[in-house]
Amino acid sequence: MTQNYRITLLPGDGIGPEIIAVAVDVLKLVGKQLDIGFEFQEALMGGAAIDATANPLPEETLEKCRNCDAVLLAAIGGYKWDNLPREQRPETGLLGLRAGLGLFANLRPATILPQLVDASSLKREVVEGVDIMVIRELTGGIYFGKPKGIFETETGEKRGVNTMAYTESEIDRIGRVAFETARKRGKRLCSVDKANVLDVSQLWRDRIIALSSEYPDVELSHLYVDNAAMQLIRWPKQFDTIVTGNLFGDILSDAAAMLTGSIGMLPSASLGASGPG
Repeated sequence: MTQNYRITLLPGDGIGPEIIAVAVDVLKLVGKQLDIGFEFQEALMGGAAIDATANPLPEETLEKCRNCDAVLLAAIGGYKWDNLPREQRPETGLLGLRAGLGLFANLRPATILPQLVDASSLKREVVEGVDIMVIRELTGGIYFGKPKGIFETETGEKRGVNTMAYTESEIDRIGRVAFETARKRGKRLCSVDKANVLDVSQLWRDRIIALSSEYPDVELSHLYVDNAAMQLIRWPKQFDTIVTGNLFGDILSDAAAMLTGSIGMLPSASLGASGPG
């Protein structure tokens, strides 16, 4: 009996529509081989949505995403929309999609394909065999913390403010995803923070350590984010699974991806506790 799934396609901008078209062809081929049926529906997001509706994430798009089995996002953004007010930029739509679907866990693999090892900017002996999973918390931290904005001080000077904040429950849920993922891989988890400077990172480390008692088969280690960035370039094969917050994960996952030679060759998944990812 054929299984049927509804997929919401978000082609977005730039090369996005080209990527989506090929991805759909691949899904159809896989569906035929595995007796899986797909029903596709498109929706506007990013710059394309701004041009059509003046909104980077129209409510109609969010509803389509909520009422499907999975969302396939290609690419958003471009120079054309870079100078718009913050709330109207394509990236604001991306943050809204993550929050609207409760997608708190971003899984970003960085795996060296033998055919592309020479595409890396690092030496073959450094990157050959690299297989890293970066797990980034996606709906908390400095991107969502409040207060935020640009304010005027009593002296008339402008002051920009963003707040890095995490609750215990937010840390625990991403921590469990990380431990469970590490358990299925090499059973080694490195938690990245800045606990020597940031109070929010101290809470992060405290909670990750507390969770580790539930996963005695997983070896837990900790690195400060600056050292983690250095170690990713120095000797990436020391890492198996990495878990970190929103800001640090944004940076480190891109750095890890470029070890492979092209960030565009790697997939990623943004998942919640339930519903479409």
